[in-house]
Amino acid sequence: MIEKRLTKTRIKAGIWEGILTGSDTAPRVEVMLLERAVPGVVVEAVPGQATEWAVRVPIPAEALAEGVQTFLIREVGTTESLAHFTVITGVALEDDLRAELDLLRQELDMLKRAFRRHCLETAG
Repeated sequence: MIEKRLTKTRIKAGIWEGILTGSDTAPRVEVMLLERAVPGVVVEAVPGQATEWAVRVPIPAEALAEGVQTFLIREVGTTESLAHFTVITGVALEDDLRAELDLLRQELDMLKRAFRRHCLETAG
């Protein structure tokens, strides 16, 4: 049995595109975002390629919200993922990570001071 593989080719004009290989018949593909199906998914045969299928997923405007949105692509009736893609909007992720790291450092310093104070108080 040939393993099915979905490979991203591009994202253009709000449409994620990929090529699905390893299926002799047209696969039924669904895309999930926050446990809801994304409408408008298209699967078409690639001309001249018996086991290749072009997959197009429109990225709905409602999905463009602050933060990271992950789309899960799978065959209908299965829980096994063929692929996934993410869309990041809003504040740059790098800035978010730096702020989060800074907050973690501050909390770690606070815990270290509290631990040292506890050790001094109980030592003796």
